[in-house]
Parts: sequence; structure tokens; C-alpha cells
Amino acid sequence: MLEALRGWVKTQDTGSMVVIVQGRVIFSYGDLSHTSKIASVRKSVLGMLYGKYIFNGAIDIDKSVKQLGLDDKEPFLPGEEKATLVQLLASRSGIYLPGGNPHPETLPQWDQGRYMPPRGSEYPGAYYVYNNWDFNAAGVAFEKQTGKDIYQALQVDLAVPLGLQDYLVSKQKKNYSPESLHPEYAMYLSTRDMARLGLLMLDSGGWNGKQIIPGDWIRYMTSVITPFRDINPAGMRNYGEPERWGYGLLWWVWDQPTFPGYTYTGFLQGAYTAAGSGGTYITVLPSRDMVIVHQVDIDKNTHASVSPSSYIAMLSMIANAYCDTNCK
Repeated sequence: MLEALRGWVKTQDTGSMVVIVQGRVIFSYGDLSHTSKIASVRKSVLGMLYGKYIFNGAIDIDKSVKQLGLDDKEPFLPGEEKATLVQLLASRSGIYLPGGNPHPETLPQWDQGRYMPPRGSEYPGAYYVYNNWDFNAAGVAFEKQTGKDIYQALQVDLAVPLGLQDYLVSKQKKNYSPESLHPEYAMYLSTRDMARLGLLMLDSGGWNGKQIIPGDWIRYMTSVITPFRDINPAGMRNYGEPERWGYGLLWWVWDQPTFPGYTYTGFLQGAYTAAGSGGTYITVLPSRDMVIVHQVDIDKNTHASVSPSSYIAMLSMIANAYCDTNCK
């Protein structure tokens, strides 16, 4: 079945891919050491960085955007000022300022539903919309509260203890838009380094006997906060497709919880994933003790893309080839 996967991958825009089961690589494709922009996977990596500082008291996720000094070029409305950091991490701030999301006049008629709701139309915490302003502001909040640059924190807190092989602080780059003071904290990682991040998540933040990220934080990030049916814009809910991703804190979470006693009835039950435009993923399948990393090189080809349904098909092929205790 993994040869069927290899044949399928060759027909896609996949740059590289690795599948790790029980700590062993059972499938690889492409150059796992090649680094490229990981798009929105960056948000999930930022979520990993947050854990240490929340638990040591450096970050207070209940502080408001006003208390954190996250004012932007356009002033907050009175209601927006009450939005808290944890609501930014959940993409439920209710702040619909310019900052990376498309404006309606730039979109074709069929895609008009992607833009932000009117400002002041939703109370902080009450409504989910995939909002790059929230994510970028969360990056600024991390730096303000910790006094650390995101990329330096990634180097010290994750790259060094995990032995990331291809991460370079000098290759990372923040991108500013004319509409906002809060930049996109773009990240450039290799597939094999992302695989180590996935293994850290799978092992509840533990690595070589040391707790790198508090396990409770990982469980919180990867619990469903926004169910699939409440994901907005509605175009991100692919009804008729097999995927059913809800949202936690900066991670997409499969909208079917694990049954008591870690009982699973499907291979995606309990799964969570980091997902970037074009088709870059770090997917963790606890039911299979498995991590899958899939990378599309959008630096080489900005139009390269592997669709969510194609990626789910890959996951299904991997699950059907699952070897349980007989992995070689």
C-alpha cells in the first residue's frame, strides 16, 4: 500500500514527505533536508513556543489586547479592546482589522464570503473566523511578554533541544503589510525538522527524558474549541469531503474526540494537524502512534498545491498500510 502512496505522491505537487510510526521512518519521499516556507504551519509552531512561557508565568493569556499594547494603525473599537490573548490564539477575537485577509473587492464574486465580518459585529470569544490579524498579533504578544524574538526563541527552546538539523535563524523573515503594524512571522523549515516537532507533540512535549513543552498545554491546544460546523469562513467547511477539522489553539483538531480509555474507532480520531496553504502539514495521529509531514515547496512554485482531499487520501493510504506492532 505504501508503494501505492508513492505512486500517488508522484502525481501531486508534493516536494517531500515522511511518515514515522513508533519512532521509525516507514516512508519517505523527496529531499527531507530542503527548507522552504511553511506558510500557516508557522502558527502551530508559535503555539508550541507559547507553552513554556505560559506555565512559567511570563505570559498571561487572559490579558486583553489593550493591556498587551497590541494597538494597530486603526484604533480598536471599545468592544475589541476587551479581546484576550487566548481568544487570539483560538482565532475568536472579534477584531476584524486589516492585516493579511483579503478585502471583498479583491475577490471574485463566488468567493466574496472569505472576507472578515463587519467590525463590531461579533463579541470577543463568541465567533470563530480564520483571521490572520489574530495570528500575527499573537506573534507580537509573544515577543512583548517574553522579551524574546520568535526566531531566537525557536532556536533556543526547540531547535537546540530537539537537534533540528536545518533550522537557521538567519533564513527566517518577518513580512509587514501596509495595513498593519503586526507582521507575518514567516518560517522556513525542512521536512525532517518538522517531523521532530510532530514527534514532540505526539510525546506530549517530552524529548529524551526532558519536558520541553508542558503536556497540559499540548492537550489544551489540541482539544476542539471550535467544532467543524462553526468554522468560518464557511468555505473552509468542505461538506461532502471526508475531512472534519475543527480548531483548538493554533492547531486544527479532528472533530471527534478520543473515547475514554484512549479507545479509537477511526484512525483520524484524536488527530490534530498544522496546515499551511499549498499543502504543507504536520499531522499527528495518536491512534497509530504516527507523525506525517507533507511539504509543498511554494518558494519554488507559488502555484504549487496539494488539495486537502488529496492529502486526506494520502492519510487513508497510510492508515490502510498500518503495521501496528510489526513495523519494520
